[in-house]
Amino acid sequence: MKIYTKTGDKGFTSLIGGTRVPKFHLRIESYGTIDELNSYIGLIADQEGVSAHDKQVLKQVQDRLFTAGASLAADHKKSKMVVPDLTLGDIELLEQEMDLMDGQLPTLKHFILPGGSNAISFCHLARCVCRRAERVVVHLAEESSVDENIVIYLNRLSDYLFMLARKTGYLHQIPENKWLPRT
Repeated sequence: MKIYTKTGDKGFTSLIGGTRVPKFHLRIESYGTIDELNSYIGLIADQEGVSAHDKQVLKQVQDRLFTAGASLAADHKKSKMVVPDLTLGDIELLEQEMDLMDGQLPTLKHFILPGGSNAISFCHLARCVCRRAERVVVHLAEESSVDENIVIYLNRLSDYLFMLARKTGYLHQIPENKWLPRT
């Protein structure tokens, strides 16, 4: 089987189930942005300074993002394929991880500017892409059926990535870039 099919050469692609949509369709933008986010998650996991535990959590996140992407790529009315779904437990895992990090970190008293190390910066990039993915999926949900757990998961994931950036800096004694507005 070849990787290229030539079926998208005219600007259309197929959803799971066979429905053809333009490549600029909001559904394609939704799971494409989640795919972009998944790549950034892999980049974070590849950074020195990210703990083995966090790498394991990030691998789970990548799996869940594939799950979300599959759900968004499916025409649930036409597809006979069983598409996995996100569960409350997936969301709770992110919440538990954030609670653990919050217990280790100093109280946040300022807005934080992204930066400090590659690992921290990649966490912030992923956080921004995650927020964009959330906005696109929320927009899609206004037009068609979307598993509400995808929106919730993306919302928690962006918070998790912020906390992971803070934790990574804290563990490596990298001062946070506090935003101190001009007065």
